[in-house]
Amino acid sequence: MSKGLPKVKPITGVKNIFLIASGKGGVGKSTTAVNIATALKVIQPSKNVGLLDTDVFGPTVPLMMNLNESPILNKDNLMEPLINYGVKCMSMGFLVSESSAVIWRGLMVMQALEKLLRQVHWGSIDYLIIDTPPGTGDTHLSLVQNIPISGVILVTTPQTAALNVTRRGAVMFQKLKVPLVGIIENMSFVKCPVCSNDIHIFGSGTQRIAEEFKTTILERIPLNQKITECMDKGVPVVISDPCSKNAEAYKAVSNIIVDFVNKMESES
Repeated sequence: MSKGLPKVKPITGVKNIFLIASGKGGVGKSTTAVNIATALKVIQPSKNVGLLDTDVFGPTVPLMMNLNESPILNKDNLMEPLINYGVKCMSMGFLVSESSAVIWRGLMVMQALEKLLRQVHWGSIDYLIIDTPPGTGDTHLSLVQNIPISGVILVTTPQTAALNVTRRGAVMFQKLKVPLVGIIENMSFVKCPVCSNDIHIFGSGTQRIAEEFKTTILERIPLNQKITECMDKGVPVVISDPCSKNAEAYKAVSNIIVDFVNKMESES
């Protein structure tokens, strides 16, 4: 069986690849991926950052990064990533119209993923953040089996339904031997506008999952209207409100990624 598995092959020019995964949809994974990518560029402006949206059926990076052009082909017939806020981006959303529905079977999805991985001229990239689709299916397996993954960050909301699916995602990456950087508890609480207390409307069960998989909660990010509005306008909160607590939370996660890479390099 192992003879039939694809061989892991680096993406030309890309040094470190991190997956942002959730298992369950609707927990803010793409918002997290976009803000982490832009935060990495903010805290390390001399480094090159890429953002790859691998959700073929529901790409959201074009909206969240305010990019709506079609990528051009270079002389080598490779697509040139679109760039905003200093981050190189590629998404299936750049290749189909906004109103089109992608109605494909698995083989066509895998061919599209291969195109996004191997037919893009990334140039030199220090950090490539990959926004993965919900679930634990073909896309995740193909990513892990085809390219070297430095680590994965799981995003979840703290209610039981989301955590149960997050656990499945953690088990999958554990079996595939992908290092788990940590967990982001998204929509962790709402700040009461009257008394300023934190209201945990979805509960607080994420710590149990973190302890079960011997990892940490990297950040607890609130359910915040400002973050949502920024994403809808295509201006990540890290860019639009860089001194806010929300922006600082994403920067903190990005610093953890930098430290994770530095540790890997020192041990190699």
